Amino acid sequence: MNFNLLTQKSLSLFAVVGGWRTLAESIASRALFTVVYLITGQVTTSALIAVGGVFVIAVARVWTDRKYWQAAGGLLTVGVSAFLAGSSGVGVNFYLVGVLASVAGAAVFLVSMLVGWPLIGLVVGQARGERFTWRRDRARRRLYQKCSAVFLAKFAIGAMVMVPLYLAGNVIVLGIVSTLLTMPATAACAYVIWRILRAEADPTEAESAVPISNRG
Repeated sequence: MNFNLLTQKSLSLFAVVGGWRTLAESIASRALFTVVYLITGQVTTSALIAVGGVFVIAVARVWTDRKYWQAAGGLLTVGVSAFLAGSSGVGVNFYLVGVLASVAGAAVFLVSMLVGWPLIGLVVGQARGERFTWRRDRARRRLYQKCSAVFLAKFAIGAMVMVPLYLAGNVIVLGIVSTLLTMPATAACAYVIWRILRAEADPTEAESAVPISNRG
């Protein structure tokens, strides 16, 4: 996700998550694995089909946009997930990367807020050219704490929901939850933060802001 987009006057849903292909990769890998596993009950087959689906999207991305790194990143993620599931024969391990990412994300955002260096402040402050001067402004520091709390809530909820499902071995429900709590939830959090930042920058403009675009 490109946090620098949060400083813009308008926000595209697909721009936030890195384009529709990034969104498709994130959803396709989990959705394909979940659906195929539900039908076949075969871990290896489900993992291979998930990899195949993301591979097709990656090829399309390279062919049309020449975005090699993004394509490679999507393939690497689903490849690791497929390896963990296939090598262990345990379906829930396909979602282990997402589970660990939620736990780590919650920890990082929480620590950044506790030590007074909210992560959103570090990123948006650099994008705005503020560097670290925002830390001397109590109001702005509170603003970035509030924005960071949005993502903290997202990761914390993800961890609290997914960890028990993972430990219980509930492949289907974990697959559905994991799909919803990745890019869709990230885009929703980014939009909330954008509205907070726009309101702080210009309260009048924020009231009349055009709803989020659905086009890339």
